[in-house]
Amino acid sequence: MLDLAYVRDHLDDVEAMMRRRGMNPELSEFRQMDAERRELIRCSEALKQNRNQASEEVARLKRGAERDSPRVAELIASTRAIGEEIAGLDGQIKEIEARLEPLLLTIPNIPQESVPVGTSEKDNAELRRWGQPRGFAFEPKAHWDLGVELGILDLEAAVKISGARFAVYRGAGAALERALANFMLDLHTRQHGYTEILPPALVNSKSMRGTGQLPKFAADLFQCKDTDLWLIPTAEVPLTNLYADVVIDEAQLPVNITAWTPCFRSEAGSYGKDVRGIIRQHQFQKVELVKISHPSQSLDDHERLTRDAEAILQALELPYRVVSLCTGDLGFSSSKTYDLEVWLPGQNAYREISSCSNFLDFQARRANIRFRGGSKGKTALAHTINGSGLAVGRTWIAVLENYQQEDGSVLIPEVLRPYMGGLERIVAEQQTRSASKG
Repeated sequence: MLDLAYVRDHLDDVEAMMRRRGMNPELSEFRQMDAERRELIRCSEALKQNRNQASEEVARLKRGAERDSPRVAELIASTRAIGEEIAGLDGQIKEIEARLEPLLLTIPNIPQESVPVGTSEKDNAELRRWGQPRGFAFEPKAHWDLGVELGILDLEAAVKISGARFAVYRGAGAALERALANFMLDLHTRQHGYTEILPPALVNSKSMRGTGQLPKFAADLFQCKDTDLWLIPTAEVPLTNLYADVVIDEAQLPVNITAWTPCFRSEAGSYGKDVRGIIRQHQFQKVELVKISHPSQSLDDHERLTRDAEAILQALELPYRVVSLCTGDLGFSSSKTYDLEVWLPGQNAYREISSCSNFLDFQARRANIRFRGGSKGKTALAHTINGSGLAVGRTWIAVLENYQQEDGSVLIPEVLRPYMGGLERIVAEQQTRSASKG
C-alpha cells in the first residue's frame, strides 16, 4: 500500500504510473473524497483557531475586573459549541479516511526508475544468460511425454481424483520432487544464510491483505468455505506476515527466511494457457526466499536474493536467463522484479522458474512491519523482498527435459544423486520398481 499522504499530494503522478502499468486509473472518487476531506480539515482548523481565540479571551477577562461579566459566560458557551462542531467535522474526516483506505488498496506499487517501460512481457529486458542450451542428436521430448513414458508422471490419475491442472508423481518422479526441495533448502540454509521455516498452508484474510493478495486477487485464490482461511498461493504470505505488527531491532536486519510449502492458485485468468503438462497447476510446491530488509540496503538485498535463486540453477547446470520485467508486466505489489527463465528443450523456449521482487515498503505498510534503530530509537517501515528459490515442479520439468537421453531415460544431476539414494538414472522400468542404477 502506498502512503496516503503521498497519493493525495501526487495524484496526477500516481495516475500516470498506473497508465504505464497498463491500467486504466479510476481515481475520480478518490480525488472527490480527498477534496471533501481537505475542505473539512480547513473548516475544522478555522474553528479550532476561533476556539483558541475565545479561550484566550476568557482567560484575559477572568484575570481582570470582568471575570464575572455575562461576556465570560457567553464565550464559554461559544467554545463549547465550537468544540461540538469540531468533533462533528473530525468525525466526518475519519469517515472519509475509512472510505479512502479501500480505494488505496487498489493502487499498485510505484515501479523503480530502473524498471523498463512497456506494455507486456514482450517489452521485458533481458539482462544476462548463464549456460548454453544442450545440443541433442535426437528430437528432445517435452516433460508431458517423458514423464508418462517413464511412468513417473500420471496426469490421468490426477484428473480422476481432482480434475484438470493437477498431477500425480510416482516412484522416482515423487522422489525427484522431494530431492529437489531438500537440495534447495540445504543450499539456502547452509550456504546462503537463510533460516528454514515450516509455516501453515492456511492463512487469514489479514495476512492475505498484508502481502497484497487481497482484495485485488481474490478470484485467483482458494478460500475454505464458511471460514476466514485461505490456501496460500505462495509461502511469501505466511513468511512475510510472521513479522506483521512487529518492530524488529535494526541490528537483526536483514531477516532471511525460507520455506518449502504447497502452493494453491485457481489460475482464474489463465484458462487456455499451458494446458499441457504441469507448467501451470492449481497445486504445486515451491521453495520461497524472503528478506525483511533495511531501506538503505534493500536494493542490494534484492540482487543477493536473486543470485541465491540463480545458484540453484547453476548447481543443477540448467541454462537460464534473467529478465527485468517491464512496467506493464510487473506484479501489483512489486517495485521491481527479475524473472529467472530456465531453458526447456522440449518446448524450445525459456520459461519462468522464479520471480524475485522488491516491494520496498509497500507490503510493510499494509502489514505494519517496522524496525527500530538509531540513537533516538525511532521506528520506520522495513522493506520486503521475496522470490522463488525455486518453483520445485518447474525445476522437475527442467531436469527431465535437459537431462533426457536418446534411449528415453533421464540422468540425475550429480548434486541430486545423494538425495536420490545414489540413483543415477531414471528408466522406464520404474513403473514396476522405484530405482535403477547405472
